[in-house]
Amino acid sequence: MAKGTKKATRKFEKNHLKDALEKRKAGAKIKQKIQIKEKRQARNAKDAEFLGKDGEGEGAAKPTAKEDPFRKMNVDDFFQSGFEIPEKLAKKASKKTVPEKLGKRKRAAVETEDADDNSSEVSFEEAPVLSDSEGDGEDDLTGMSKGAMDALAEKDPEFYKYLKENDPETLDFDEDADLAEVDGLSGSEAEEAPKKKKQKKFRRSVEEDEKAEDESDAEVDDAAEVTETMVAKWKKAMTEQHSLRAMRQVVLAFRAAAHVNEDEGKEYKYSISSPDVYHDLLLATLKCVPDVLNHHLPVKENAAGKVRVPTDSKKFRTLTPLLKSHTTSVHHLLGSLSDPATLNITLSSITPLLPYLLSFKKVLKNIVKTVVDIWSESSSTEATRITAFLVVRRLAVIGDPGLREAVLKTVYQGLVKGSRNTTIHTVQGINLMKNSAAELWGLDPSVGYATAFTFIRQLAIHLRSSITNNAKESYKTVYNWQYVHSLDFWSGVLSEHCNPLKEAETGKTSELRSLIYPTVQVTLGAMRLIPTSTYFPLRFHMMRSLLRLSRATGTYIPLAPAILEVLSSAEMKKSPKPSTLKGLDFASNYKAQKAYLRTRVYQDGIGEQVTELLSEFFVLWSTNIAFPELALPVVVMLRRWLKEASNKTSGNKNSKVNSMFILLIQKLEANGKRIEEKRSKVEFAPNNRAAVDGFLKGFEWEKTPLGAFVVGQRKQREEKTKMMEEGRREEDRKRKADKEKERAQEGSDEDMNDVSEDEDEDSEAGFASDDE
Repeated sequence: MAKGTKKATRKFEKNHLKDALEKRKAGAKIKQKIQIKEKRQARNAKDAEFLGKDGEGEGAAKPTAKEDPFRKMNVDDFFQSGFEIPEKLAKKASKKTVPEKLGKRKRAAVETEDADDNSSEVSFEEAPVLSDSEGDGEDDLTGMSKGAMDALAEKDPEFYKYLKENDPETLDFDEDADLAEVDGLSGSEAEEAPKKKKQKKFRRSVEEDEKAEDESDAEVDDAAEVTETMVAKWKKAMTEQHSLRAMRQVVLAFRAAAHVNEDEGKEYKYSISSPDVYHDLLLATLKCVPDVLNHHLPVKENAAGKVRVPTDSKKFRTLTPLLKSHTTSVHHLLGSLSDPATLNITLSSITPLLPYLLSFKKVLKNIVKTVVDIWSESSSTEATRITAFLVVRRLAVIGDPGLREAVLKTVYQGLVKGSRNTTIHTVQGINLMKNSAAELWGLDPSVGYATAFTFIRQLAIHLRSSITNNAKESYKTVYNWQYVHSLDFWSGVLSEHCNPLKEAETGKTSELRSLIYPTVQVTLGAMRLIPTSTYFPLRFHMMRSLLRLSRATGTYIPLAPAILEVLSSAEMKKSPKPSTLKGLDFASNYKAQKAYLRTRVYQDGIGEQVTELLSEFFVLWSTNIAFPELALPVVVMLRRWLKEASNKTSGNKNSKVNSMFILLIQKLEANGKRIEEKRSKVEFAPNNRAAVDGFLKGFEWEKTPLGAFVVGQRKQREEKTKMMEEGRREEDRKRKADKEKERAQEGSDEDMNDVSEDEDEDSEAGFASDDE
């Protein structure tokens, strides 16, 4: 029982503890906000009650001039009210007291921070910039802003100390300061020297902040429609002066542009109706906003690729709402763009923003999911896929292990999703995804091993359940494109990062090398799950994955028996039926249609695949000292198959396949004789492992008899592939031309119908006139 409890606890800590803590913190923040609001409402209620008792409420008589306005006010009410001292009493007072300062400062804070809306608690979907509605009608004051309190502590420490002891609610400010301070930052930095920027950025008085806020709001209200002049003005201010105030206006306008033509019931400060203005605003925002951020908050990167942003600075906390709003708009825009050029520009603008977003994990995970969806979309162009991958790779490089693990999982899920529909048109894009994503698993060996082990184990579980399940179609969980591409992907990952040459350069063995054995076992089990001729194309796909793995890692994988099993099937032993079908494309199919079974076309294709795979397998060991013993069983099996095929009654009369196997046998025997000649001159014993491994080391395999044969076969296949690709493109052009002709013909037919209808109307009018 205790062991089970400990295991459950560890599992909870690993999978759910982080989310539980985040929810608890969010709940605590909401609770604190509610408590502050309740305190503020209670204080306002006391003020209203005092006004009613003192004669300022409804139905109360006005006090006479001689009446003391503080006659019925006790000390507690006096300190909580914050009222102005009447003029007569103010004239008599020669020196203001601390409570009087409290009232005046709190009034200034109320007037200055009336637009603040606790931006740290705004959700990701609701951009935490300035409210786009013209009036909230509710005061969300939770205390003076942090910049005002810092200035107060410096100018008047005595009052700050008194305020801290007697009215701590005034110090309950949010982490994200009011965006009015953005204007303050921009204004002060444009006027002062660079050395004085950090010293005076938050020292403007409350009255100046209020004035700047009013001016900026008046400017927004007066110019709701964005024009080219406004965009040019903002762009110039951001480019030449790195103005934060201009950036703020651009972010607000860009938010409206990202949601243009959407009926969401929301009102925005700006509206855009001109396509040219929309285009200019889009380019200006995506290009200038990262530059302005980098100017005010420079990103430092070390040689190891780790970045550092001054997140503990006041300026970063002030710019956080602006950054979140811009990121939200970009994220929303990515889901609505279809033009490849605009999509590439938008994706490229995300890369310089990533260092500033490392503290906001939820925002980053949403962005990564959207970018990976674009990367895995079959309709995306090659340039778009590469741009999206660069964004993901940049985040994986600068992120911490937790974020890197989330990126790897999202990328793998996108790869599996994007490989569901594999055709001759999409196979190139899928290969691009697999080749590019394989690089990510080498950035962090520990995280790469953990995620790779999890997903390979998942593939093994699917295979085991398919074997043990007696359902009729249980094999379909394995025999599909997603499973095939997943195994091929992990073969590519291990091939890239377990290369002996790379390991020799780094001086250490890759952690992923231990995953070679389970990957090979799962692949061999999957290819033999249904050993029928229908799924020979799938077997050939998996064999190529294992051949690449063996070639890159130097691992011996016994593939010859699995290849020879194809020759022992009924499909290859009996004579084929004639057929006029086109040759089956093994690269874009994992199963053969029923029409191809037992036909000469299909048998010829299988013969070519078996010859290619056997030659590619043996060429890996063409310079090995044990090559003659390795090739001998296969040569014997091929000769026996050819002997059975020559049988007049039940043999295979396909001369094309027979000639291919005869040529392969000749090359294998020639290569075996060459190795026997070389090893007859050696002077070491078989137990000398170092000398055995060094046999013909450095000798080029292309110069062996089998190697020269393989090189020639590869060239022929490349030429054949090019011809097929050109033919496919020509067919696509013809189809497009035929569609355009059909559309043009339909348009001309409609015009002719309109003309005939007009003629009919004219004739009817003529007949009517004759009748008259």
